This record gives sequence, C-alpha cells and structure tokens, in this order.
Amino acid sequence: MALQDSVYQPKDAVTASIKSTLVTGAAGALISSVQNTLTKQNVTAWGIFTRTGGTIAVFAAMGGTYQFTKLASANLREKDDSWNTAIGGFLAGSVLGMRFRTMPAVLGYGAACAVFLGTFDYTGGVLTGYEKDPNVDEYDRKQELRKNRRLPIQETINDLGEGRGIYGPGYEDRRRERIKQNYGIAIPTKESMLTGRRD
Repeated sequence: MALQDSVYQPKDAVTASIKSTLVTGAAGALISSVQNTLTKQNVTAWGIFTRTGGTIAVFAAMGGTYQFTKLASANLREKDDSWNTAIGGFLAGSVLGMRFRTMPAVLGYGAACAVFLGTFDYTGGVLTGYEKDPNVDEYDRKQELRKNRRLPIQETINDLGEGRGIYGPGYEDRRRERIKQNYGIAIPTKESMLTGRRD
C-alpha cells in the first residue's frame, strides 16, 4: 500500500490549463473593465476588448501557461514538488515580461515569479501559517506552548541574576544584608516599620 502511494499519478495538463485560462481570463476581463472605466476619454463598453483588451490576453496567457507548464513538468519529472511551481512561474512571468518587449524584462519578470511562487509553494502554500490540528483545543494548545518555553524561576535567576523585575524568594532579606555589608545602612523590614508606627 505504501508503495502505491509513493507512485506518481499523471495529471491532465491540457484540461487544467484550459480551466485556468478561462478563470484568469475572466479576472483579466474584470481588471480590463476597471481600466476602461477609469479612462479620461469617453469610450464605449467595448473598450474592455478594444482599448484595454491586452490585459485580458496577458492574464489568460499567464494563467494557462503557468498551469500547463506546472503540470507538464510534474508529469515529465514524475514528481510533485516546488520545482514544478517555479518552472511554471518562470514561464508565466516571462509572458508578463513580453509586454515590455525587452529580454531583461522577460527574464526579470520570469525570475521574480519563479522565486515568489516556488517559495510560496515550498513553505506550504498558505498565508495563514501552518495548519493546526482541528482535534486539539486552541486553549490547551497555547498552554502547552507556554509550558514548553517556561523555565523554572531558579534557573532564570541563575542565568540572569536578580533585578530588572526578576526576584526570587527571600530577595528582600538578601538585599537588606547586602546593603548592610557594603554600606553599613540598616534597612528596616516591613514588619518592624509597621510595629514602629503603632508604638
């Protein structure tokens, strides 16, 4: 059973790239309509295709290129890892760079997209951090995290010393003795001050 799980299952790159092209093309149409709305000249509704239609084409080409390249490289390499995402990101970024008609733009946008998408996929592909176990209560999980990082007070005092808000048991008595030895000043205790005031 474990051997079957480790065998790579090929994916249909053409169907997935057609779906991705349609989805990103629709997103490009939305962006193009916003661009068309914000123009200063009076243009018709067809301006989203005639005037700012290049945005639709770039979005659709980027989405289709990314999805096809990612799945095709996974099928060729027979591995499903972050390198496939980086390869797809490079070609998708190159499509975006072709709008500027210079080779540095093509390579630069390709490299930037490859690094961003490859890193994003490598780190788990989520912006909210690692996935938490839904069976564990959040309060108990946080208490366990606090216990893992909490040190005993005596160990903290041994490492840092007393002061700066870190005081061990009997600190007042040790401080009083230190001041009396070093400076010859006797500091009264709270109890003696209270009894002295009552008298």
